[in-house]
Amino acid sequence: MALRIERDKHTGVALVTLDRPAKLNAIDLETAGELASLWQELRYDESVRAAVLTGAGTRAFCTGIDRGVEVPQPPSPYAVDDPLLRIGPKANDLWKPVVAAVEGTACGGAFYLLGEAEFVVASREATFFDPHTTYGMVSAYEAITMAQRMPYGEVARMSLMGTAERVSAERAHAVGLVSEVTEPGGAVAAAMRAAAVIAGYPTEAVQGTVRAVWAAKEAARTQAMAQAPALIALGNLPPGRQAELFAARGGGGEPRVR
Repeated sequence: MALRIERDKHTGVALVTLDRPAKLNAIDLETAGELASLWQELRYDESVRAAVLTGAGTRAFCTGIDRGVEVPQPPSPYAVDDPLLRIGPKANDLWKPVVAAVEGTACGGAFYLLGEAEFVVASREATFFDPHTTYGMVSAYEAITMAQRMPYGEVARMSLMGTAERVSAERAHAVGLVSEVTEPGGAVAAAMRAAAVIAGYPTEAVQGTVRAVWAAKEAARTQAMAQAPALIALGNLPPGRQAELFAARGGGGEPRVR
């Protein structure tokens, strides 16, 4: 199992942990399937009224899709199969609130998860970045997701700068991606405290509020997401060339944290 879940019957909060620390909690196909199944399971678990999502260890919350995963693609340039599209709670019709707790690095496909959390708590040492352009890939779904949380210029800069720049927790807090910054090692505890407060309120009101807030941005997000497959198909380098760039880790030199 690539996930750990701990249910606190007293508070009504479930702690969900991506448990692949040796892979920096990167998501392979097994993990993607487990996430989708878990969110669907929690829809029916009345003992869980809120959840906290984090990554095992202190090096990374999640580093996106595992580079060792091969995802067969249809021959049509108008279709892209992306296993990460189903890993978030909203994609699985879960309207119980989810709080993300970030220690270490969150990058690339991690934004699929952060984008479907109600809010993000991060350690002061956490950093965020989007490596797609560095390795010849279009940042489509990730950039669209972050555009719902951050100002246009901040999303554009993070998406275009690739591996050359890291967004610090303090900067992420200033631009609205992160709602609370903690001392190192404190993100989960802070997220659990917030989730416990929310879980203590009437669940119908809480879930209705989650759905209402999501609805405020859903229309624009849905329209933008519909364009993503064609943009990816047209703009991505061939997989072999992507792999060469990734192996060389080129394009930007030493990353700068801002």
